Amino acid sequence: MVKNVLRIRSRAGDPQGTLVKELETAIGETHLVPSESIMVQFLIVAIYLLGAAAVGGAIGLFQGMAVGILTGAILFGLLLQLQSALAARRQKRNVTREIAGLKRAKASLELALTETQSRMEEMNQALEARTNAQGRKIVSELQVLESLMREFAAKISERAKEEPKEEPAAEILERRTTETARSYLETLAEPELLETIRASLEENRVDLYLQPIVSLPQRKLRFYEALSRLRAQDGSVIMPAQYIKVAAPAGLMSVVDNLLLFRCVQIVRRLTQKNRDVGVFCNISGDTLTDAEFFPQFLEYMQHNRDLAGQIVFEFDQAAVARSGAKGEENLSFLSKLGFALSMDHVETLALDFARLKRIGFRHLKVRAQTLLGGMGQARAAVGPEDFKSLLERHGLNLIVERVEDEKTVLQLLDYGVDFAQGFLFGEPRAVRDDAVKPTEKTDPSIIPFRKMA
Repeated sequence: MVKNVLRIRSRAGDPQGTLVKELETAIGETHLVPSESIMVQFLIVAIYLLGAAAVGGAIGLFQGMAVGILTGAILFGLLLQLQSALAARRQKRNVTREIAGLKRAKASLELALTETQSRMEEMNQALEARTNAQGRKIVSELQVLESLMREFAAKISERAKEEPKEEPAAEILERRTTETARSYLETLAEPELLETIRASLEENRVDLYLQPIVSLPQRKLRFYEALSRLRAQDGSVIMPAQYIKVAAPAGLMSVVDNLLLFRCVQIVRRLTQKNRDVGVFCNISGDTLTDAEFFPQFLEYMQHNRDLAGQIVFEFDQAAVARSGAKGEENLSFLSKLGFALSMDHVETLALDFARLKRIGFRHLKVRAQTLLGGMGQARAAVGPEDFKSLLERHGLNLIVERVEDEKTVLQLLDYGVDFAQGFLFGEPRAVRDDAVKPTEKTDPSIIPFRKMA
């Protein structure tokens, strides 16, 4: 009756609910035994009755009817007593066996509970260790961030000492009242703009914008490109073209890239909690690529975050890769060996050694729609637009066409078999806040809808 219970010993790791159900099954089987034996007992009594009647009848033929009836009744009573004794002995034996089975089930249940408790303790310890490791990692990142900010402020102070005297405050105030916020940033003197950039970084006014990269023809979201923006105190947006021209000559681009890299990694971790199928292109400047002091630290940092290798694609412009030389290629190869894919954008010439790009670690090549559709000759491409995608595929490279602005361009790209596209047609860059990335469509956030042509 306790066969189901005995299986507990071989499955001690089962949840407690399963063990309880098996115990209930065993008890149910125990209660079903008497009801199943009623028919058998009835047949035995009937046989006893017929046997006693036969014996009594036979004696009655020789000793008289009264003696025969009495003998049959006595014999039937004796048989019933014997049957009752046998039934009691059998029931006692069954009860003993059932009690032993329940004891074994109890022991198995206690063993399973002990093992479950032990596993829960191990899980709690592992979770606590993971949480502590993550906390130490965050503290380490904050310490690095603090040191970078100190370095940034020190470089700005040194740079400011070399600049000529600032304009009088009255002239600056007059200029602010006559220009828009954007033109105001454009007319700032270099020391003022540098001070504005410093304040934006110190006060964490660093925004990360994400622009979708979609697959064609479904227009399904496949990647984001991360674009950095700084905000001045009055809310004006400082574009890369504005702060790079000041930060690069001052030798600060590696510091800016590092700060933005921290931000990008944090956002990628939030994104991957929701959808690990979406990757993020993270732009790294050419000055950072050739910075002998910073780039090794950058490689070490990414080595500690190589679990994001499947979600982060590092993007470098063509001119920066060309200027990087042998050391730059070595850095790119090391980054690729960590598992991170590389992408090249701002492509001006297509006379490239694609096999060499593949060896370095590049997996994506971004080409402007205008170049693919009408500027292949000027870009010195070896093949026409209809064969360009196949050429890249033979060298293990994905073609991404950027700056796609209208539906007519999409139709032309489909004729050339283009798989990936990026541009304002599919979505403008949108700022990412600290809480999360909010989908633009309620029906399916991974689908970028068709835009109707005017």
